[in-house]
This record gives sequence, structure tokens and C-alpha cells, in this order.
Amino acid sequence: MDFVDNKISNRLGGIDFFNNSKDYKFESIKKEKEIIKNKYPNKKIIDMGVGEPDLAADISICKILCEECSKLENRLYSDNGIAEFQDAACSFLKKIYKLDNLDPYKNIMHGIGSKPILAMLPICFINPGDIVLTTVPGYPVLSTYCRFLGGKVYNLPLYRENNFYPDFESIPDDILKKSKLLYINYPNNPTGQVATKEFYKKVVDFAYKNDVLVVCDSAYSALTFDRDPLSFLSIDGAIDVGLEIHSLSKSFNMTGWRLAFIVSNPKIIKAYANIKGHTDSGQFRAIQKAGAYALNHSEIITSNCIKYSRRFDMLVDALCDVGFDAKKPLGTFYCYVPIPKATKSGYAFKNAQDTSLYILKNALISTVPWDDAGSFLRFSVTFEASSHAQEKCVINDLKQRLKKLELIF
Repeated sequence: MDFVDNKISNRLGGIDFFNNSKDYKFESIKKEKEIIKNKYPNKKIIDMGVGEPDLAADISICKILCEECSKLENRLYSDNGIAEFQDAACSFLKKIYKLDNLDPYKNIMHGIGSKPILAMLPICFINPGDIVLTTVPGYPVLSTYCRFLGGKVYNLPLYRENNFYPDFESIPDDILKKSKLLYINYPNNPTGQVATKEFYKKVVDFAYKNDVLVVCDSAYSALTFDRDPLSFLSIDGAIDVGLEIHSLSKSFNMTGWRLAFIVSNPKIIKAYANIKGHTDSGQFRAIQKAGAYALNHSEIITSNCIKYSRRFDMLVDALCDVGFDAKKPLGTFYCYVPIPKATKSGYAFKNAQDTSLYILKNALISTVPWDDAGSFLRFSVTFEASSHAQEKCVINDLKQRLKKLELIF
């Protein structure tokens, strides 16, 4: 036994931590991509698995960062945020979601990306034995930290036949009695479904009835097509029973900048601020100022939505031509489709993971598999292409490669 082995916490697996060979979900796909790159150095992989924007942040945002990064006053810790960013976030919420009556200093606080916010929230609310209700497939951070703290997780599958909404009626009474948090994510990764006012009203009623706090992850909330964005907090009573997390990563192409904000009632903000104050010293002030500029220029999001919508139109047509049951999503940059059954050559697909690896090995197309609530593949329209003409070439190449597989549906 190495000196460190018996020091690892039980939440990480204790003494078995270094012997746990179980790969993270996407590791096998990443490994296969590397093998293919080495085997076919002159053949390009069409990467439809990337979950982040293909373009850099708008040059105007970058210029603000360049101007601010060398200013003496921006060297300081920002702790729980700067007023300029909070003001901009408040104005953004009013303009895009029609959220009035928010105090930028009582209802809003920044975070170093939405991921750390989701990691801190269980520390604010979860005690050993408490239950987090979480939609699957989905982003696992809140659930992971709940387990770290001795809490439990109850999954709410997002089935296609239920329009990718959770079925609250199916939750057993003994689970409801111990439930403390409900995690939802709309527009949804990976399904592309968006929330309706009727659904959010149902969520608010559920929260009041069962004494459950709602965590609404709105990382993709402004990336919607053919409809206006909708905020959970626009529903009467929602701010009393929940919170919303907004991110600049997806909408403004600022993934690596690590900037987000939480919106809720003052008590929840105070609890989050307490944990945050013991966890980090705030995002670099210059980044917050660049973020404030972005939030004050929402036309940047409009440009991204136009591009993604155009790419979806082409991608969905191509997938349908091959045989996939594909529909243009209402939000995000993901197209979520059921897997094929087999190939004409006689290969039967076991699940989405198996299908994704087969397509990667045989067509050099990278996708993301999900087997949590049926077997689906996620195609992302964040593939690299610098012009409309290049987009057409990528989609046409994708279609031709998939056709050669002779898939059966």
C-alpha cells in the first residue's frame, strides 16, 4: 500500500480509488478519437460531440478585456462580485426575460462559471440523508456533490414519450418526504427541449406542495429558435421557491472565461455568498467587466442563434435523409436522435455507447451517446466551419459518410 492510498476519503472510494478502472462516460470515445487520429492522420474527424461554441468571443468583448486587464484597480480580489457586472446582469434579465423588480445587489451574484455554482449549492442545503431530484440524462455536478455530502440522488428520466419533461407523479411518497432540491435544465442538454410556462407553473406548484427548492440551470436559456427565451423566475412565486443560474459560456462564446451568475431571493443569495466567500475570491475583475459589456450587447446572442438555427436546418435534413428520426430542437445547440437498430452488414447495436463508437470507428464522426432514458445520440452544431459554404461541406460530408454505413432503423 502506498503512503497516500489509505488517506483518500470514502466519498472518492477510499482505498479502492486508484484501483477503480471505471472510465468516465466519454473516456472511451476520447481514447478512440486519439487512435483514429494516429491511424488516419490525413483524414479529418467530423466532431459533432463538442459541447462548446466553435467561435471565439466577439472581438468587442475581447477588446474590453484587453483594456481592463492592465488597469491597476482590477488587480484586486473581486470576492463576491463587482457592481458593474451585477447591474449588467440585472439589465440583461429585464431586457431578455422581462424580469422586473430585481435588485442587482440582493438578487444576483456572480460565479466562476455555472459549474462551481452547482457544486456549492449542495453545501448550502444538503444534509446527510437528504435527497436531490435530478433529471437524466443531464449535467451531473449537483448530484455528485450531493453524494459527497452524504445525500442521495433520485433520477427523473426524460423520456421522449413524455416530451422530455420529468414525471413528478411517478415519484414515491417516501422519496418526496426526504427531497430537498430539484434540479432541472431547460433549454435541455442533451434533448434540446425547452420549457413552457405551463411546465414551469407545474414545477412551482410541485415545489410548494412538497417543500422542495428548485435549481433551474439556464446555461442555454437564451439560445432558442423561433420563440422568445423564457425564465423560470418569470412565473409567479418561482423566486420564493427556487433559483436560476445563467452562464455566459454558451450564449456569448465565453466558455473558458468562466463567468456566470445566480438569481434568487435574498436568503438563497446570502447562503450561496457564505459558501462562495469560503471557496473562491471571485472572478478576475477585468473578465467581469468584459462580461458586463457582453450582457449589455445581447445582439451577440442573436447572431449565434441565427448561425445555429441555419446549421440545424441542414443537419436535420441530412440525418433524415440517412434514416434518423431527427427534428430541429427548440433550443441549445444539440440534436438528440434515437439510435439505429443495426447495419445491413448484420451488426446489431447494443446501446448508444456501442453505436457512437461504431460510427466513430467506421465513419470518423464523433457523437455523444446517452443511455439514461432510452438510447440516443447527441449531434452538436458547434462543429468547426468558418463560413456558410464550409458548413454545407461539413454537413454533406457527414451525410455521405453515414450513408456508407448502411444503417437500419
